[in-house]
Amino acid sequence: MLSLLERKPMKTSEIISKLDIPRHKLYYLEQKGYVKPKRIPMGDLEAREFSKQDFERVKIIWKFLQRGYKHKMAFQMASEEMKAGKAVS
Repeated sequence: MLSLLERKPMKTSEIISKLDIPRHKLYYLEQKGYVKPKRIPMGDLEAREFSKQDFERVKIIWKFLQRGYKHKMAFQMASEEMKAGKAVS
């Protein structure tokens, strides 16, 4: 069972800092529908909250993108890895 801390949504800045992924890459993954963060209104802007599953998916996709895979293939490979339960690390 996940602790409350592990289930806490992550902000964009947290994901960027933990994974060292460029903001535009993270937003591109969202634009393509590979991750679907919750949008929280904050005045004229919207903040994004990423679930633990979103974080894991971005982490694996980013790993494959850094290895030279295209976005679609990286997403497919990440999905397969997550289904196989290898995304525990």
